[in-house]
Amino acid sequence: MKFEMKDLHVAVNAEQSSANTAVQRERKEIISGISLTINSGEVHALMGPNGSGKSTLSLALMGHPKYKITHGDILLNGKSIINLPANERAKLGVFLGFQYPQEVEGVGISNFLRTVLARTNDGAPAVKEFHKQLKEKMSQLGMPEEFLKRGLNHGFSGGEKKRSEILQLEVLKPKFAILDEPDSGTDVDGLKSVAAGIKETVAENKTGVLLITHYNRILEHVKPDFVHIIVDGKIVNSGGAELARETEKSGYDSLKVAEAAAQ
Repeated sequence: MKFEMKDLHVAVNAEQSSANTAVQRERKEIISGISLTINSGEVHALMGPNGSGKSTLSLALMGHPKYKITHGDILLNGKSIINLPANERAKLGVFLGFQYPQEVEGVGISNFLRTVLARTNDGAPAVKEFHKQLKEKMSQLGMPEEFLKRGLNHGFSGGEKKRSEILQLEVLKPKFAILDEPDSGTDVDGLKSVAAGIKETVAENKTGVLLITHYNRILEHVKPDFVHIIVDGKIVNSGGAELARETEKSGYDSLKVAEAAAQ
């Protein structure tokens, strides 16, 4: 299977923006012509400075109404999904791990995951079997069982929320996953647990992954097949795992200068 971005241009949707009339009059383009193909089982790392469009790309790929695709297409196994809402994209096997996961008080992790699993797959396992599998995954991620008594992400630390996102990834087994900074807010142990969960999902389910990050540290644990550098909404460089190490050493400023000179 393939998840493809073809000459994708994304702007803030004026109808979903703030009441600022200037913002409404001018639709600002944030992503400017990204083309990228992710095959099943591949890990693509997307790196870039703050404000380069990484999170905008992730939300647009999932169908967030705030962002308008002004040109180009998103294809899942050759079929366009740009006109589908987020829930339909999820049913087709696209998963988004948020940069800032929301807290949902009153909705337990177990009920949430089993309900989503039932609606996005052929059905969920029996409750007893599902709880057994869920607890095994939580143990592997270093998540105490007491978290099952709390609302989804409610009262979780930043690192705990990221483990929760990877727990969802492992349980739901999507065809393609967009992970927006899964390493942010994690300590050393949390980073290793998150990385192990990503690697297990890729190995077991052949999930294709777009892993968005600022830093190379998670890529020392999750070896990417490809690394892409995004600056000002454009991919300015692509290569193997060594590109992440080189970019971390040289920084993003040199790439910004090179991109400005090319315009």
